[in-house]
Amino acid sequence: MKSLEDLFEDYGVRYSTLAKMSEMGFTVNTLVNMTEQELEDLVMVILESCQVQLLVGEKYGIKSAIRAEKKRVEEEFERQRLDLVAKVDRKRMIDDTAAVFSSKEGVAKESQRDDSIILTGTVNSILPLNVKEPLLIGQNSVHPAECGLVSLPEPGSESEGRKLSKKKQKRRRTKEAGEDGEDRPREHPFIVTEPGELARGKKNGLDYLFDLYEQCGKLLLEVQRISKERGEKCPIKVTNQVFRHAKYTGSGYINKPKMRHYVHCYALHCLDIEQSNNLRRSFKERGENVGAWRQACYYPLVVMARENGWDIEGLLNRNEKLRIWYVPTKLRQLCHLERSKDSD
Repeated sequence: MKSLEDLFEDYGVRYSTLAKMSEMGFTVNTLVNMTEQELEDLVMVILESCQVQLLVGEKYGIKSAIRAEKKRVEEEFERQRLDLVAKVDRKRMIDDTAAVFSSKEGVAKESQRDDSIILTGTVNSILPLNVKEPLLIGQNSVHPAECGLVSLPEPGSESEGRKLSKKKQKRRRTKEAGEDGEDRPREHPFIVTEPGELARGKKNGLDYLFDLYEQCGKLLLEVQRISKERGEKCPIKVTNQVFRHAKYTGSGYINKPKMRHYVHCYALHCLDIEQSNNLRRSFKERGENVGAWRQACYYPLVVMARENGWDIEGLLNRNEKLRIWYVPTKLRQLCHLERSKDSD
């Protein structure tokens, strides 16, 4: 608890003035809780009733010291409040993580088929888009007889095939806009579920996936608060700093490859939740895997970009939840391809 001497120490208020204020019954708490008008009245009482001749600097020093202490108390209260909120959220996420990790042990990665297919009539029938030619996605081969889709031809020899595969895999590791993350050709333990449906078994549903993005938004706010307290530059988007903070707080299941992989799916969920839900139900009824659903989520966004003058970045930035995410490179490429076809 501060004394009057500590409160006015650096503000040029004389000891005799402080003694008179103390005789009048004023304390630090009383002064800090006074309004501006009450402070004016205090100065007038000291001048007229107590007949104390205040120096010019003292008049301003009394008010300045009290304003500074008010600001310090408010900032300290706000910091304690944010720390408490962060602690509660962190405990909740750690509890959720424990349950998630216990169900994920021994789970094998899904096939990488979703990054090796050419979308044909199945997706086009659900999402009508003026695509004159089938769009090539990925590089791994899938037998046409098994899934009804066209795959890339295999190289002539086994050695050449291995070299070509390595080169293509290297090219697939394209960086996201403004980030050094990799769009890794791998599947994560999710299954296609309808809205509100709980996933069963060892894999998580899509509601859980979208909730991870909500948690990312909260982690970004924590990183921004910490950066401001340290006087450092605050990130405005989800960057490596956010993922490092997630790992530090026990949320290692929120990592860059996973979140970058499905960010366009979350974008569709935020921009048109009805269309997103219909797409989930349709793929669930046909028994499609999460990879095929992920690919299908691109095309409604391309349609929205066309209606928005092909400004896909502006489309995301105008949404409160999406403005913190970088636009996926593949989504940019699809918009550019369709825009070129429209111009032809």
